[in-house]
Amino acid sequence: MGKDTGADQASTETGPHPADRHDLIRVHGARVNNLKDVSVELPKRRLTVFTGVSGSGKSSLVFGTIAAESQRLINETYSAFVQGFMPTPARPEVDVLDGLTTVITVDQQRLGGDPRSTVGTATDVNPMLRILFSRIGRPHVGPPSAFAFNVPRRTASGAMNVDKGRGERVVVRKAVYHGGMCARCEGRGTVSDIDLTQLYDDSRSIADGAFTIPGWTRDSFWTTRVYAESGILDPHKPIRDFTAREMRDFLHGEPTKVKVDGVNLTYEGLIPKIRKSMLSKDREALQPHVRAFVDRAVTFATCPGCDGSRLNEEARSARIGGTGIAEACAMQISDLAAWVRGLDEPSVAPLLARLLHTLDSFVEVGLGYLSLDRPAGTLSGGEGQRVKMIRHLGSSLTDTTYVFDEPTTGLHPHDVQRMNGLLLRLRDKGNTVLVVEHKPEAMAIADHVVDLGPRAGSEGGEVVFEGTLEGLRASGTVTGRHLDDRAAPKAAVRTPTGRLEIRGATRHNLRDVDVDVPLGVLCVVTGVAGSGKSSLIHGSVARREGVVAVDQSPIKGSRRSNPATYTGLLDPIRAAFAKANGVKPGLFSANSEGACGTCNGAGVIYTDLAVMAGVATTCEDCEGRRFEPAVLEHLLGGRDISEVLAMPVDEALEFFGAGPARIPAARRVLERLADVGLGYLGIGRPLTSLSGGERQRLKLAAHMADKGGVYVLDEPTAGLHLADVENLLGLLDRLVDAGKSVIVVEHHQAVMAHADWIIDLGPGAGHEGGRVVFEGTPAELVAARSTRTGEHLAAYVGR
Repeated sequence: MGKDTGADQASTETGPHPADRHDLIRVHGARVNNLKDVSVELPKRRLTVFTGVSGSGKSSLVFGTIAAESQRLINETYSAFVQGFMPTPARPEVDVLDGLTTVITVDQQRLGGDPRSTVGTATDVNPMLRILFSRIGRPHVGPPSAFAFNVPRRTASGAMNVDKGRGERVVVRKAVYHGGMCARCEGRGTVSDIDLTQLYDDSRSIADGAFTIPGWTRDSFWTTRVYAESGILDPHKPIRDFTAREMRDFLHGEPTKVKVDGVNLTYEGLIPKIRKSMLSKDREALQPHVRAFVDRAVTFATCPGCDGSRLNEEARSARIGGTGIAEACAMQISDLAAWVRGLDEPSVAPLLARLLHTLDSFVEVGLGYLSLDRPAGTLSGGEGQRVKMIRHLGSSLTDTTYVFDEPTTGLHPHDVQRMNGLLLRLRDKGNTVLVVEHKPEAMAIADHVVDLGPRAGSEGGEVVFEGTLEGLRASGTVTGRHLDDRAAPKAAVRTPTGRLEIRGATRHNLRDVDVDVPLGVLCVVTGVAGSGKSSLIHGSVARREGVVAVDQSPIKGSRRSNPATYTGLLDPIRAAFAKANGVKPGLFSANSEGACGTCNGAGVIYTDLAVMAGVATTCEDCEGRRFEPAVLEHLLGGRDISEVLAMPVDEALEFFGAGPARIPAARRVLERLADVGLGYLGIGRPLTSLSGGERQRLKLAAHMADKGGVYVLDEPTAGLHLADVENLLGLLDRLVDAGKSVIVVEHHQAVMAHADWIIDLGPGAGHEGGRVVFEGTPAELVAARSTRTGEHLAAYVGR
């Protein structure tokens, strides 16, 4: 043993220690999604930026391969019992993956889906505040749970027998379980009133289709048929003729077990059913048509019992220096940090120090303008990502791999530099930082750049450049060619055809804003993050009649959903197949009659292996085509339905544009998909495999069919490559030239420079913003340089 140790010491004196040789993350033969046997070697403890056009395979490499395998290997270190409660992802399709460290993923998935989820509950701040008030708040009202708005106050009384060998009997006369939930609104801060006329047509009977609720058709098994076949109500009697008792059972009936077609179901009143199925969910997480219904049918008002604080009277009564926990949560976080800094209580000094560190981290990442009571569902993807980043800033961990998905999304150019500093801090602590990014300002700090392409989808999935930023600039790749692109302000801007007046806007931090939004032009609303842009436009414009709003909410869909189903493209295609072959349209849906009976239309067989990763194998009967063989015998223009769904948009546009397969309705949808730059996308590709940029453009294409004269777009450049931004500007121009008014909430300087009119809010964020600091053309903003936006736009256009 001694000799071996001496030999080891000698080897380390003459050369590097064996442990120091593991300084690379090696990926060889990656084939996840569209990756084509990709091989890269990434330096550890450095900042690597991955770039490339949208859909080129960046996320597939970073998230789907490196991060996914690291998480899978970590999960395997737990016992089989613990693994049974954890997700079990399959091993990514890759030949060699070596040198991995623990990966922490900071993505843009939205925080919270529950209406009680807030910025405070999504971080560690609310729990710390509850402990603080339970310890030093006066009067003392109870433990930390007494300040929790998601815990109801409960009382119980009775007796309990405890057998300790002597048959002792312990009597509990009364027990109080402390909770801070407001009983009136159940911790939501708002109460709702339902407009019954939006739920049903009382001149009709249930059997005659009285319900006007989305998805409640006459043959809906779980909804309409429960009311029609429960035996509690007369399904053939018009609702307006119901007796008082029938109306009570119909609207407020207690849950009751009933049988429908031999299946045990639960009947309950219409109002509690709607509250549970729709109103108990976060409005922002609802599907667009359901959200529109909720907006029509439900009126939300601040809860009169708690004045919107979500807390009961007892929890609101405790004070620290005259401030209650509800007031503390309503403060702007930068102000709350100042309040905590002024507390001098040695008994809770460690708690105050940790609380202050977390609040200061909010300010450091540029979120000091938020308040802890802000609903988590209202945060943008960029804000949500920075909230997740907060917990890692003070971490003592090193030699960790941090993976970020476009961390500059939603950031004003003024804030990008601050984000760059935070990423460099993580790197300088000895961590590996991998960033998927499109902005040249973020690429500028990279130690190593990996460019994927050359194009998107099946024409991408290859590493086209690896090296330094200067090397990328000279490489001739799509990214390299567009790296120094600069859009100049227009020589002549369009003349407005009208105006949309906003008067006295006070939502969130807006300070009684009066502004006229010009119509018939491309109007860009900008300002630093938290200045009030979204509050102004979404609060005062988006809900007006004739306005089509495309926000940043995610697309809902399972692995069975695809661009054809999402955009409605599949409906005219199915109808054309049915007409050409004299059969029912349902045969041409993989979710209906025509689905392969073996895989139920999924195309693959999923095998659950309990604590090990499930395995997906191509269905042997349909060979992944998803349909019964008899269905594939029906052709349209010489192609079966599975071949049509495998077509990219550009090929489908040509196929349905002329000849025997000509379908004008399908062509119109496909033209919109091509217009937003998705010509390469397979129309049957699962939505779950699309990148963030692809999903947003798909959503924009779907909304372009909506009737409306005003389009409101919220950061449409999010997830777009430099080359794609140019295509987006062309699309916006076409919309305006077609007679539409386009209002864009945006930070990208190219969009600002291309605008006809700019409204700049600021000057800062939170209560330092909320005012219009500039109105005019881009050229006037550049010439004035009177705002932060003006300074950065002038630098961008080189003036």
